[in-house]
Amino acid sequence: MNRTIRRASVLTLLLVLALLVRATWVQFYEGRALADDRHNRRNAIATYAEPLGDIVVAGEPITGSARTERGDLAYKRTYGNGPLYAAVTGYASQSYAPTQLEGIYEDLLNGTDPRLRTVADTVTNQRAAPGNVVTTIDPEVQRAAYEALGDKKGAAVAIDPETGRILAAVSTPSYDPASLTDANTAGEAWEKLTEDPDKPLTNRALRQPLPPGSTFKLVVAAAALEDGLYASVDDRTDSPDPYTLPGTVTDLTNENPNAPCENASIRVGLQYSCNNVFAKMAVDLGQDKVRETAERFGFNDGTQDVPVRAHASVYPSDMVPSETALTGIGQFDVTATPLQIAMVSAALANGGELVSPHMVAQITDSGGDVLRDYDGESGAKRIVSASTAGQLQSAMRTVVEEGTGTNARIPGATVGGKTGTAQHGENNSKTPYAWFTSYGKSGSSGEEVAVAVVVEQSGAARSEVSGNGLAAPVARAAMEAALGD
Repeated sequence: MNRTIRRASVLTLLLVLALLVRATWVQFYEGRALADDRHNRRNAIATYAEPLGDIVVAGEPITGSARTERGDLAYKRTYGNGPLYAAVTGYASQSYAPTQLEGIYEDLLNGTDPRLRTVADTVTNQRAAPGNVVTTIDPEVQRAAYEALGDKKGAAVAIDPETGRILAAVSTPSYDPASLTDANTAGEAWEKLTEDPDKPLTNRALRQPLPPGSTFKLVVAAAALEDGLYASVDDRTDSPDPYTLPGTVTDLTNENPNAPCENASIRVGLQYSCNNVFAKMAVDLGQDKVRETAERFGFNDGTQDVPVRAHASVYPSDMVPSETALTGIGQFDVTATPLQIAMVSAALANGGELVSPHMVAQITDSGGDVLRDYDGESGAKRIVSASTAGQLQSAMRTVVEEGTGTNARIPGATVGGKTGTAQHGENNSKTPYAWFTSYGKSGSSGEEVAVAVVVEQSGAARSEVSGNGLAAPVARAAMEAALGD
């Protein structure tokens, strides 16, 4: 054998060895990653070969599965009252990655969760029967908030303060998840939804933080009482009106120039939503003390899962005194989701303890056996003292009975609340955001609920935008449904 043939033989052998090594690597090391890749068509075929498990509200499934008429995907997801529950369910699509509860519990709902496998499934190597997700959502509260929001752009969250159960999570404008389920039509629906300037796919209840305006005054008041700056909500404060922002010549005024805001107590300051009182209070406390209290309520927590990952609400740092003053009225760089503001009211309504909010009660196998009980895992955390919570409950009742939140009154129920109108755009050039947060307790059943509502846009004239005018009626509707009054 001459030298040329010998070299060619060695090269060929090396190429064969390299091919064998690569094939082995792909098969044994990259095989699982390739098998799990979302672009692997076999995964979609397997997922939709059988009906999916269901998401359940009040014992009734709000999802289902239907036979497809063509293609290699045998079933597609269906939704009952899809727009009503879209902020809870998300969507399961043959073309796009699932979202919300559909995404978090994807393995459970399609039967690949290892907790679902029986001995028979292991022996036959068959996919297990899918499990179900049992939510905490109350259909009456969900519908009441959804219908009250109507064609407004906004969101509402209702929480049971004692249990942490999320009774409603509503985001409007909504969308029908069923429009995204079928691979043959999902593309057109996706393009329409993503190009819509109102962003219906955005979960405003959990995932869109906005300036909370005067609803944040509850946090500042809690900080002042906890710190001992004031011993009571009825103590006279040191609050000139107007209040000149520290280091500036800018006077901070109040919406109602005739309100008794000069040196007003916390109660009166909340009743008339006095900016001077809480801006000065934030400066007197200092940004660190306000931030500490805000963080106890849940601000600056980027790991808040309900189980959907909620967007972090933010209280800023490294501010000059004039900026700290503006945070006292929920402006500057303070942002909050409706979930976060509902948590503030829930903690105060529950005597100063915050029970972890959650919108899944249990996950079960196909036979109804519980795989995990989230209700049993909801621990309570002390946020403020019972004394502080009780005093602020009383002050919030004054807001509803005699102050800026009268549209939230419910006959036969005890209701406390706080309005908010947050500036929007540079120099407040755009329509302000209208907020309302509240708690309610039934006079007959003893049922309790905490609610937060934000209305981003309603079509109302700028002069008519207020927390009491736009957001409080939505909160009242949700509270009435929750309390049965």
